[in-house]
Amino acid sequence: MNEALFTGKADLYKKFRPSYPKELMDYLYSALGFTEKSVIADIGAGTGIFTRLLLERGSQVYAVEPNEDMRESSKKDLAEYIKFVSFNTAAENTGLDDASIDFVTVAQAFHYFDRELFKQECRRILRPDGKVIIIWNNIDSDCAVTCKSSDIIERYRIHDKSGQQRSGNLYDYSDFYANAVYEYKTFRNDFYESRENFLGGNLSASYAPRKDSEPEQYHGFVKELNELFDEYSEHGILHIPQITRSYAGSMK
Repeated sequence: MNEALFTGKADLYKKFRPSYPKELMDYLYSALGFTEKSVIADIGAGTGIFTRLLLERGSQVYAVEPNEDMRESSKKDLAEYIKFVSFNTAAENTGLDDASIDFVTVAQAFHYFDRELFKQECRRILRPDGKVIIIWNNIDSDCAVTCKSSDIIERYRIHDKSGQQRSGNLYDYSDFYANAVYEYKTFRNDFYESRENFLGGNLSASYAPRKDSEPEQYHGFVKELNELFDEYSEHGILHIPQITRSYAGSMK
């Protein structure tokens, strides 16, 4: 993973990225066995959007995040939680003790990991009955807004996907979980955005042009996003249909 991809984007990320639905958290803390006594490693924790939801349920959370800007943001925002510990390490080499973790969570970050090395690390740090839960917020790909915004993104992205490990199908985990067995769940997570949120969410992406270093691309990107917002918003609000997907399974 290129740890510098999100440098300078922490404020945008924590302010404008969507969170995760209560139904997902209820599922984790009922069907999957999360409790306030659980020890959880949240890998690729970023600014702590998902980490906070775990802490609010009372669990011990080790947040692993190699980007200094993102990590400092989470440390500041989550300092009130005594069960929060921040690790400046990588997903493939967390520095956590052997067999010390009940659950590993990965929210919106798995594509940046080396899949095989991360798999080995999960096996090392998890207790024998531990599980890995991989979570995605996915915008409906058939939505007109999504299709058009994807076209805009492709025209203005400032780098390729070299920082992302995309070998094979990103959402096929038959080569990751033990015996290719995992539980798949979906949760509705639509959100409604103001113009500021719509622009901020897109600008928070690692591939989005920056005003200071790519001004021409930045202004073109913002102009086309504004035009898209004007076309599809109603009364200043844009509806974005989204599904949260969860994949959960054992490693041994």
